[in-house]
Amino acid sequence: MTLSEQAASARVAFLGLGVMGYPMAGHLARAGHQVSVYNRTAAKAQAWAAEHGGRAAATPREAAQDADFVFACVGNDDDLRSVVLGADGALAGMRGGAVFVDHTTASAEVARELYAAARATGKQFIDAPVSGGQAGAVNGVLTVMCGGDEEPFEAMKPVALAYSRAVTRVGEAGAGQLAKMVNQVCIAGLLQGLSEAIAFGQRAGLDMKQVLDVISKGAAQSWQMENRGHTMADDKFDFGFAVDWMRKDLGLVLEEARRNGARLPVTALVDQFYADVQAQGGGRWDTSSLITRLK
Repeated sequence: MTLSEQAASARVAFLGLGVMGYPMAGHLARAGHQVSVYNRTAAKAQAWAAEHGGRAAATPREAAQDADFVFACVGNDDDLRSVVLGADGALAGMRGGAVFVDHTTASAEVARELYAAARATGKQFIDAPVSGGQAGAVNGVLTVMCGGDEEPFEAMKPVALAYSRAVTRVGEAGAGQLAKMVNQVCIAGLLQGLSEAIAFGQRAGLDMKQVLDVISKGAAQSWQMENRGHTMADDKFDFGFAVDWMRKDLGLVLEEARRNGARLPVTALVDQFYADVQAQGGGRWDTSSLITRLK
C-alpha cells in the first residue's frame, strides 16, 4: 500500500497535547483516523483518549508503533528531540517508510538534524510549523508551511487537512521552519505598528473602534487589525498567542539571522519591547499586549 493510500484512513500518532495539539489530534480522530496520543503529563493523554476514543500511550515509541504518520507539537528544540530520538523516542517505534510530521515552531537546524536521523533509519521527516494560533487549531483552519521531500509531503497533506485550511510545501528540510520565522517577523512588525496607531489615536481623542472599522476597509487592513484591534483598544489580553511563546519564536528568528546575515533591526527592537511586557508580568498575555508599553 502506498503512502497516499494509507492517508485515506490512517493509523496516526500525535505527540504533545497542549493548547494546539489537543484540538488538532481531535480533528484527526473526527476525520476517521485511528489515533494514538502521547503527552508528557499522562493524565492529559488519558483525558483525550476518553473524550475521543483513541489510545493513550506511555511513551512516544509506543504511540508511534504501527503508525503511518506521527504528528508532534511540543515546546522547543529540546522537547522535540526528546520525543523523536532515544530508546523511547518515536523513531525507535516507527516502521520503515512512516512519516514524522513536526508542527513545533523550532529551529531550521533541528529540522535538518531530525530529517537526517529519520532518513538514516528508513523513515521520513517533514517540518511543518503552523500559523493560526489556538483558535485556528480549535476551528481546524490552521495554515501549515512544510519542508522536506515531496512524496511524504503529498502523503501527509490530506491527513493534515483535517485541522488545516492550507498545507503547502515551501522547500527542502528546514524550509518550513524558515517560513514560520518570516511569518513571525511580519506579525511582530504589524503589532508594533498597530499598537502605536491605537495609542496615538486614543491620545488624539478619537473613537478608535470606529476608526479601526473605517481603516480596516482600506490599505491598512490586516488580520491583526481585524482580530486584535478592538481588544487592544479595550486593554484585553487574557487570550491568544502568549508573549512568552513569541519571544521564543523571535529568539529563533534572530539566531537564524545571525547565521545568514539578514538585518532585522525592527524585529530585534520589538523583541526587546516584548521583554518589557514580560517584566510587567505579561508573559502569558496575548502578543497584542505590546500596546501596554505605550500607555
